Amino acid sequence: MRKPLVAALAAATTLVLAACSGTTGSDAGTDGGTDAGPDATGAATDGGSGEAQDITLWLMGGDTPDALRDYLKTTYQEENGGTLTIEEQAWGDALSKLTTALPDAANTPDVVEIGNTWSPTFTSVGAFSDLTDMVDELGGDKLLPSFVEVGEVDGKNFALPYYFGSRYNFYRKDLYAAAGLEPPTTLAEFSDNAKALTTDTVSGFYIGGEDWRNGISWVFAYGGELATKDGDEWTSTLSDPKTIEGLTALQELYTTSSHAPVTESDSTPWVNINNNASTGQPEAATIMAPGWAHWSIGDLAPDPKDATKEVATWNDDVFGTFVLPGVDGGVAPVFAGGSNIAISAASKNQDGAKDLLRIVFSADYQKMLGENGLGPANLDYVSSLGDDQFATALATSAEHSKLTPAAPGWAAVEGSGLLEEFFGKVNGGGDIASLAAEYDAKITPLLGG
Repeated sequence: MRKPLVAALAAATTLVLAACSGTTGSDAGTDGGTDAGPDATGAATDGGSGEAQDITLWLMGGDTPDALRDYLKTTYQEENGGTLTIEEQAWGDALSKLTTALPDAANTPDVVEIGNTWSPTFTSVGAFSDLTDMVDELGGDKLLPSFVEVGEVDGKNFALPYYFGSRYNFYRKDLYAAAGLEPPTTLAEFSDNAKALTTDTVSGFYIGGEDWRNGISWVFAYGGELATKDGDEWTSTLSDPKTIEGLTALQELYTTSSHAPVTESDSTPWVNINNNASTGQPEAATIMAPGWAHWSIGDLAPDPKDATKEVATWNDDVFGTFVLPGVDGGVAPVFAGGSNIAISAASKNQDGAKDLLRIVFSADYQKMLGENGLGPANLDYVSSLGDDQFATALATSAEHSKLTPAAPGWAAVEGSGLLEEFFGKVNGGGDIASLAAEYDAKITPLLGG
């Protein structure tokens, strides 16, 4: 049941802020038959408010490129007549800023990008406006189902998909060829390859000990879950036998094949698969990362626009991709990264905010997302990602991906740092059953009901 905003958001704010203190974060369709929204050419039409409103959009991190931001601002001015101000928020302190700003009508952003796994925390306490009447107009059943689901409460829609970015593997063809290996077809073969490729200086598979966002793929692959719901109650399920089985396989993989620090969490493994600037050699034969990491993988050279930085040029002779295989073959479920988008319930500019959503879900903007390597919310435009190996791997892994539990308190769980602690201790060689029981007891109270 959806709780009253004033009391529930105050409680959620206390919970999330307490959990977040001292921690940092990392991670051709139709128009639905309406007169508003995308027309046949994909341009936004005149289905808006008719009143110019100046609004603010919060975007998280730098994933949305400048060209897309400029398009949103220009098109909003053309369609609504008002000014769109875009403010970028760092992922690390976004939770605390959201919990403070959203209930404050004088300071709330009108529209917000929010991490998909955080959506249940805010939707369940009434922080966002009801978008149910707009769903068909914005894409309907063409919208990415799993992202739609985490933005639902009691059958109503409060947050919709913005973009998705699933995870897959990047590997060094040269190191695999030298070892006489091919990309694996089962999860056991993946582990065998990683162990065989590991040397004193190279990780066969580079993964940080605390990197739960990649590590949970092993939990999912063995049929485990992080938490389950019984009635209205959520319970942490790290102690479930299937979860334990996946964690055991992950622990063995880490201890035999990764030189990454046990304290390293969601990191930048593309740095490790590239040639090290001082040695000219890679530090990893295989990594797992969101699809957009491919822009940072390749032969490095000084950036002509900024000599203090380097740019990577993908080299097909050296690098390749594959999706994480399942226990018995096929494709393993991986964590689907990405964001949802919502309108603040406290916003005084509801009509303008809805006009912006019509632009975001227009065919033009959806295609622009894909052309920039971000999975479009409307699956009719997945072809805009292209047909190269990156698009293929992204689409395949996304099709089999999973989200974290849709528990109201999941944002508090992520903000608490407990998952980093738990995975770090597991990969550090700790007793998995004992650790699972310990952390189940810590996580369950945060999940909410």
